[in-house]
Amino acid sequence: MHLRSLLECSGYEVRLTRDSDRSIHDKGIEGIAAQKSSDMDNRLAILNAQEPAVCLSVHQNQFTDPQYSGAQMFYSDTADGSEGLAEALQTAFRTMLQPGNDRAVKHCGKELFLCYFCKHPMVMAECGFLSNPEEAKRLTDPDYQKQVAFTLYAGLTSWLSKQNAV
Repeated sequence: MHLRSLLECSGYEVRLTRDSDRSIHDKGIEGIAAQKSSDMDNRLAILNAQEPAVCLSVHQNQFTDPQYSGAQMFYSDTADGSEGLAEALQTAFRTMLQPGNDRAVKHCGKELFLCYFCKHPMVMAECGFLSNPEEAKRLTDPDYQKQVAFTLYAGLTSWLSKQNAV
């Protein structure tokens, strides 16, 4: 089951900025840099238009050295709650799916545009490394993808339950 389905079954309203690797830049924009800028602005507008909201940007990591593996969460301190959400997601990966994962959550700056400028708690979730052959194989396995989706769901709902308890 996909993360979206899990959340919707739990009663959450889910909005996607996109569900494939395609740009949502404005029509008529030419040039890769201008299209990328328009795409990011449009996705940020979607994120910031929701009230209330929690935002996740789900990715796969890549690095020049194939030895690296494991999920890692990135957050900005520009929106309250983002660091706690990142910690909850990282903990879920460590306890449910990747017990050997010793990666720490990482603070980001303006280089992660959506995280930095989103007005809601937001995390960029790097779910694994495509540059690691073993992990890349798992990441393309539909059963493992379901496990990743459930792990994200568990971390998010754990964090949300703590927010509602306050």
